Amino acid sequence: MDSLITAAARALAAGDPLGALNRVALRDDAPALALRGIAMAQLGDLVRAKGLLRRAARSFGPKEAVARARCIVAEAEIALASRDLGWPAKALDAARATLEEHGDRLNGAHARHLEVRRLLLIGHLDEAERKLAELDPIPLPPASRTVHELVAAGIAMRRLRTKAARVALAQAEDAARLAGIPALTAEVESAALLLSTTAARLIARGEERPLLLQDVEALQASDALVVDACRYVVRAPHRVVSLATRPVLFALARTLAEAWPGDVSRDMLVARAFGAKQADESHRARLRVEIGRLRRLLRGLAGLSATKQGFSLALHHAGDVAVLARPVEERHADVLAFVADGEAWSSSALALALGASQRTVQRALDALAATGKVQSFGHGRARRWITPPMPGFTTTLLLPAPLPSD
Repeated sequence: MDSLITAAARALAAGDPLGALNRVALRDDAPALALRGIAMAQLGDLVRAKGLLRRAARSFGPKEAVARARCIVAEAEIALASRDLGWPAKALDAARATLEEHGDRLNGAHARHLEVRRLLLIGHLDEAERKLAELDPIPLPPASRTVHELVAAGIAMRRLRTKAARVALAQAEDAARLAGIPALTAEVESAALLLSTTAARLIARGEERPLLLQDVEALQASDALVVDACRYVVRAPHRVVSLATRPVLFALARTLAEAWPGDVSRDMLVARAFGAKQADESHRARLRVEIGRLRRLLRGLAGLSATKQGFSLALHHAGDVAVLARPVEERHADVLAFVADGEAWSSSALALALGASQRTVQRALDALAATGKVQSFGHGRARRWITPPMPGFTTTLLLPAPLPSD
């Protein structure tokens, strides 16, 4: 490897893409193409970066498997940055295996981090945590340690382990300072802000107040019965009932929880659960059926008592009842939570992350665009959706996570 290639690689490692381009911008050999591609990716031109890396991978000879594997890892990072979540994960796994087989532990670890970040983004927390645990961050250079701790902090925040998240962020801050790369430092600072911004709202006894992530963690560790409108579950100290696929039952549970310790009239329950402006006998009959279903599901957590006006919640244990609501209540909030990260998303990537059909996501994006909450650019498969991050609250609780079984 000649001196210009070496100098360009060092510049990229230090976060100086312009310095790297000054050395290899006019060269078309395979190593130079690869470095130019990485430099363009750092500068934000992801389309040109992808093309350069593919040219580099084709230019490397049959005996240069490690170099080709590094190009694949770089292309995977570009795919993640451009939210191309359909990029073949098997190619990245094969590249990682090649790198580790040939002793390139640093780039192998980078490939592993990309794998974990993708799993975290689509809500596969158990698999992400398992794969991250297989990596030892101690021998890694400061920049890689920063990424490792940021991923660990992301997993901890999604699992509502704020103490572990703070520890990981503190270690990420130390590593970023040693790395001396401004972009990494800014990423750590941005992640740390999530712990000090509103994550949800608490509704209890007719009052409402904002909650930070640590407050949400404390609420779920308490002896309160929590109707969680972020995950669509009902939580008690030793049991969780998922109502994610039962929207009518969840609407009833939330309405009753918001009114606790009082009751809710039958007309109000019909309006909230069925959307009917005026209840008739068919609505009242259906309400009795749904109340019976909800009573069976919540058996052991709370009872549903009939009152003169309607129904009320009756706790089986000492404690309180609270509703954990999203910081902003609106339709398609889960789609908006992804797009609000400031990255450009395709509808196919959003569908993959949300576990929904692409047509459903497209309808949600069109509705959000009609109200000016998102914007699109490009056409066809190149169409992307973006919006500035929403100020004042974090979307952590809106992102997908494994739902507990009943």
